[in-house]
Amino acid sequence: MGDSLPTPSTPAGRQGLAALLERPERAVLALDFDGTLAPIVSDPDQARAHPGAVPALAALAPRLLSVAVITGRPAGLAVRYGGFAGVPGLDRLVVLGHYGSERWEASSRSVRAPAPHPGVATAQAELPEVLERAGAPGGTRVEDKARSVAVHTRGAADPQAALELLRGPLGELAGRHGLIVEPGRMVLELRPPGMDKGVALAEYVRETGAETVCYAGDDLGDLAAFSAVDELRAEGRAGLLVCSGSTEVTELADRSDLVVDGPDGVVALLAGLADRLS
Repeated sequence: MGDSLPTPSTPAGRQGLAALLERPERAVLALDFDGTLAPIVSDPDQARAHPGAVPALAALAPRLLSVAVITGRPAGLAVRYGGFAGVPGLDRLVVLGHYGSERWEASSRSVRAPAPHPGVATAQAELPEVLERAGAPGGTRVEDKARSVAVHTRGAADPQAALELLRGPLGELAGRHGLIVEPGRMVLELRPPGMDKGVALAEYVRETGAETVCYAGDDLGDLAAFSAVDELRAEGRAGLLVCSGSTEVTELADRSDLVVDGPDGVVALLAGLADRLS
């Protein structure tokens, strides 16, 4: 595919990249935020987009049908941490937050969202007692995401052991309040059912009428989006699956057409696409 672009390892991926390059105006590029556009950090409130992400997206987006960021974060927070608002070239950017239940559009700079699930507030009220009974170790951190609540173990002395210790108690808490547990990279998130990144991606691609879809992600929550791309391929669309590489989550690498070196690699890929299409 040329000096500036890596070559996908699968025939379907090579077809997807070729379709994107041949007809970019009919392609949707969708990306996760944390771990894909932004490096993973111990404090999720300190996450910010890679410094090269916005310039690369701004150079690439005008040549595509659409660019969407699909994240478990609140849409407005992802916009702020990403620095996406008011950027020339990103006037058609869409951010689908809370796994697609919220939508922010650069054209209006407003968020559309349904009423919060009542189980989130009640589960969050019980969470301190649940964590105490479970023996959650020091360094365990709770993140209030308004429409969900996440428990991070990255700050614990043994993050993986802490994650396994809390998996059962948090699963029981979620079940009592009509929620599900979304596992991720040293995090367990209690959130409402019915929407995931796969549903959000498939609905958005069909809404736009795109012929090609490229999705990049790094975590277990992105597997649903990978499956959605497989379904869209079965409908006749071209697709490219990109893994923002991590030793913490290997499932995405096994499913992907192309593995890049974390957010650095994602930004390099975006810049390479922009250069090729310029």
